[in-house]
Amino acid sequence: MTSLLFLVLISVCWAEPHPDNSSLEHERIIHIQENGPRLLVVAEQAKIFSQRGGNVTLPCKFYHEHTSTAGSGTHKIRVKWTKLTSDYLKEVDVFVAMGHHRKSYGKYQGRVFLRESSENDASLIITNIMLEDYGRYKCEVIEGLEDDTAVVALNLEGVVFPYSPRLGRYNLNFHEAQQACLDQDSIIASFDQLYEAWRSGLDWCNAGWLSDGSVQYPITKPREPCGGKNTVPGVRNYGFWDKERSRYDVFCFTSNFNGRFYYLIHPTKLTYDEAVQACLKDGAQIAKVGQIFAAWKLLGYDRCDAGWLADGSVRYPISRPRKRCSPNEAAVRFVGFPDKKHKLYGVYCFRAYN
Repeated sequence: MTSLLFLVLISVCWAEPHPDNSSLEHERIIHIQENGPRLLVVAEQAKIFSQRGGNVTLPCKFYHEHTSTAGSGTHKIRVKWTKLTSDYLKEVDVFVAMGHHRKSYGKYQGRVFLRESSENDASLIITNIMLEDYGRYKCEVIEGLEDDTAVVALNLEGVVFPYSPRLGRYNLNFHEAQQACLDQDSIIASFDQLYEAWRSGLDWCNAGWLSDGSVQYPITKPREPCGGKNTVPGVRNYGFWDKERSRYDVFCFTSNFNGRFYYLIHPTKLTYDEAVQACLKDGAQIAKVGQIFAAWKLLGYDRCDAGWLADGSVRYPISRPRKRCSPNEAAVRFVGFPDKKHKLYGVYCFRAYN
């Protein structure tokens, strides 16, 4: 009889925090309800595509099973958006809403808010998309003791490119690889991005770091130095290596940019330092490797003139293969890392739009 009375009492009780101690992070209604409709969270699209600088809506709505109502009306709804890391081991806080309280976190501050087109709409709007926004996001809705989640992937239009520094092949640990990509207006690529690049024809025989800490490389034309000529095409996986001690190249990812990429018309060829100053005098900066790849892939930029870039390399973009200008394939051609003080080349500049 005592046990029965306890169950009856617990089935109708709830507890709310004292108003003076509540906060957005910790306010939580504890409620036990038996045989009620189950909370369901649904993402209408599993993948959303956007580009750097754009705005995007990550869809998320919540319902109660077998009903059309958004909530029970007796409990506050808490909506929390987090970003899943590439290894799925951690979640990064993005946005939390509960009642009239709203809070965004980190680099998302001032760029995210709920759409709230209806009472059950928990969709997240992200403005001024950054490269780092790429990834998978989790929408979690909590009502009392009930909660449910949905995951939405944000993909960006862009290009993957292999990168190695002036020091040469296999000289970057994982953290240096991350920084190398950032220095070239890009981020370290994910496996999904590398896989899509491989499907689009990327073939590269040097292994490089990816964002999950794995080391891989894409092969479309099997050959002896790259796993053997009798192997099948694919993304070769070296596995996961020590992020501090192991050294490889890196695959970077970049997207479109808000600015003008161009080859500077100059009366003479230039040393590296002269090239930097020439861009500055023209109201621009010397272009980065990520910018030449974005201009080539996304804008179809084509120029058969080798030019300095910010990292000290010399390259030129060919989107229309022809004699003397990458006759066999469209590509960003790599000349090398010449002597900065004595070798003379043209220069590629980038002028950002305000």
